[in-house]
Amino acid sequence: MTYLIYIAAALAEIAGCFSFWAWWRLEMSPLWLAPGLISLALFGFLLALVDTSAAGRAYAAYGGIYIAASLGWLRLVEGVRPDRWDLAGAAICIAGASVILLAPRGA
Repeated sequence: MTYLIYIAAALAEIAGCFSFWAWWRLEMSPLWLAPGLISLALFGFLLALVDTSAAGRAYAAYGGIYIAASLGWLRLVEGVRPDRWDLAGAAICIAGASVILLAPRGA
């Protein structure tokens, strides 16, 4: 379930940040900012749902998922195909996030 929350949070964060990118860099309407703010608030809420005793650990593990999701956005939304180095880096990050999430922790 944690991975699903992270994936949803990543999509919300990327969409929210992209709305600011579209407004500022692509010169889109300022109306793009409203859904962006809502999306970023949703991101914060979703990340708070992760079942962990330390926020920093939740954020650290989320970083790996965010990187992989960003490459999915790159491909699906921006139409740019990630190269083998992008994919290798994302795989390393997912492995690192998994170590953080799945490590046995003492009580």
